[in-house]
Amino acid sequence: MPIILLIVALCALRYFEVWKFAELSWWWIVGLMAFAFLWFEYLEPMFGLDKRKAHNEDEKRRQARVKQSFDKKK
Repeated sequence: MPIILLIVALCALRYFEVWKFAELSWWWIVGLMAFAFLWFEYLEPMFGLDKRKAHNEDEKRRQARVKQSFDKKK
């Protein structure tokens, strides 16, 4: 997500020609967009980073359910 925010910020700064970003080539921004695309579409699923976050959330819900069921029995 931070890379997407960086891309949006760079696009805005380049478009409005702010400070040194006025001289920044659009190719740097396009390259960053291509990197973000490759990261989110190929590398993140390949390393399982997208599933790990969902798995951690499921694990927290499961632990809360187990704790709640044990608390009811007491």
